[in-house]
Amino acid sequence: MPKQEKEQQMIFGIRAVQEAIAAGKEIEKVMIKKGLQGTLFQSFLDLVREHNVPFQFVPIEKLNRVTRQNHQGVIAMISPVAYQDVEQVIPMLFDEGKDPFVLVLDHITDVRNFGAIARTAECAGVDAIIIPDTGAAAVTSDAIKTSAGALHTIPVCRVRSLISTVEFLQGSGLKVVAATEKGAIDYDKANYRGPIALVMGAEDRGVNPKILAAAEIKSKIPILGEIESLNVSVAAGILMYEIVKVR
Repeated sequence: MPKQEKEQQMIFGIRAVQEAIAAGKEIEKVMIKKGLQGTLFQSFLDLVREHNVPFQFVPIEKLNRVTRQNHQGVIAMISPVAYQDVEQVIPMLFDEGKDPFVLVLDHITDVRNFGAIARTAECAGVDAIIIPDTGAAAVTSDAIKTSAGALHTIPVCRVRSLISTVEFLQGSGLKVVAATEKGAIDYDKANYRGPIALVMGAEDRGVNPKILAAAEIKSKIPILGEIESLNVSVAAGILMYEIVKVR
């Protein structure tokens, strides 16, 4: 992507980012120079926290690598999509007479995997994708390109705590299915009828142990070769279409 296009997706400076947050712009994350102080900075940080905007403190060198513009120690990345509220999406799906089928991505970090999963999810009729607000691949232009535009079509819900969100989904009547090589049942023998939340784990660690323990179904895909696991986007595609077949 040309450098100019990248910089069009950023906002620089405390006051400019404050105005963007106050105006309701979707902020992917804010990078803040380590050591910033003062009254203006403190009010800025309070606003960021109040609006649950993901942020991180970084060395000045990282900010300078991102842009040569006068960033004044603060850079905000603008999200190319509007995130949805999962606590509004799920009741709406029930109101529409659907059995919700949502996909929970537990800290998928590779943007190409994320985009590929989103593309398959849209084709499989998944109603929403749920991602954590930190520690995972974000909805960037690269992710959208890899998804073939699916991330502009399927609702994406960004949440602070996946564990709390899974509890909310279960409380709303969704059955949680966790993909794991340690699963108790082969993927093609599980009961996927009714409202479903499919959880796919991180490339390196898999599904969070707390989420795995809470899942009603732990599905495994048999591995017949010497490599221990499938690529997560491939595994997600297999499971999503098995759920489609059963439903």
